Amino acid sequence: MIFKALTTAGAALLVMTTAAAAQVKIGFITTLSTPAGYLGEDARDGFNLAVDEEGGKLGGTPVQVIVEDDKLRPADGKQIADKFLQSDKIKLFSGIIFSNVAGAVVPGILEADGIYVSPNAGPSPFAGKDCNANYYVTSWQNDNLHESAGALAKKLGYKNMVLLAPNYQAGKDAITGFRRLYGGGVIEEIYTSLDQTDFSAEMAKIRSLKPDAVFQFHPGGQGIAFLKQWAQSGLKDQIAMVVAAPSLDQRIAAAAGDAAIGIRATAHWNVDFPNEANKAFVAGFRKKYNREATIYASQGYDTAKLIGAALKATGGKLDDKAFRTAMLKADVKLTRGAFKFGPNQHPIQDWYEIKAVKAADGSVALETVGKVLENHGDAYAKDCKL
Repeated sequence: MIFKALTTAGAALLVMTTAAAAQVKIGFITTLSTPAGYLGEDARDGFNLAVDEEGGKLGGTPVQVIVEDDKLRPADGKQIADKFLQSDKIKLFSGIIFSNVAGAVVPGILEADGIYVSPNAGPSPFAGKDCNANYYVTSWQNDNLHESAGALAKKLGYKNMVLLAPNYQAGKDAITGFRRLYGGGVIEEIYTSLDQTDFSAEMAKIRSLKPDAVFQFHPGGQGIAFLKQWAQSGLKDQIAMVVAAPSLDQRIAAAAGDAAIGIRATAHWNVDFPNEANKAFVAGFRKKYNREATIYASQGYDTAKLIGAALKATGGKLDDKAFRTAMLKADVKLTRGAFKFGPNQHPIQDWYEIKAVKAADGSVALETVGKVLENHGDAYAKDCKL
């Protein structure tokens, strides 16, 4: 009986050990502090919602999501990644919001044979000839995000515009992308600082330049500050504005209030998308977190679903070749609808016109108007040889 009891205990221990060994750790490095902290918070919460829906699993594989705040500092992000790689033996990573952080963190992960799946940042240097088989972007390539805004500005007939963006990789990609499909006249490009909150000098310059419209890229707290100052300056009633999703998400619209009304934006996702996956996600996010989902939350959620589909196909294994095959074939219903990976493992997807309107309850809502681009990829995919 003693032997039998020991054997039973040993078997139970073996089962527990096997289950623990099957767990996949995911290093989620994101921005949770600074005025842009809600971007990372929403991406994290959307990702965790997908995990919670499966009772702590993705694709049937137990996962542990380990979250760290990069504080929007590239050096901090790199330090966290090094710790995850060396001490925690993590192979699968996600979470980065800002491209300057991605530029410091992603190369080290890939050099260590890690896998990185981006829920937001899609800087151009990783999309073309320097693409990597272990690097995936589920959100957008930075340029093509803003190409959609350029296409909308062209459709709306604006002939002379002023373009503004922060002076870092994503800001430069934003203006490059906007210009690519806009094709109209650009009076001036203005580069702001990444931590800037006072735009009075820029407003004065725009007033003197008298453009038909303005395109600006300022996510998070910067976007809120820009829109409030835009309205206070009186320019809102004089000059039209076209932006892409990061400059007019649900939180920006709510915080800016009437200052956001009438602005035209483009996005690959919105709360009002009628597909079943999105309706379930929006309701689930609202129930769990008691707030409205944003584009960052949807991207975090979709990223987790894609990872889950790959883990299901590989039985939870992170073998590079098998995982890649599974990711590229991932057949899962996403919140945005149509999606597939292009040859550089960046999205091919549809883009829509979004307008800020006054809702019946007096709040500001983002309303989907119609499609701007269909099955749209990025300009760098042709240079990627995987």
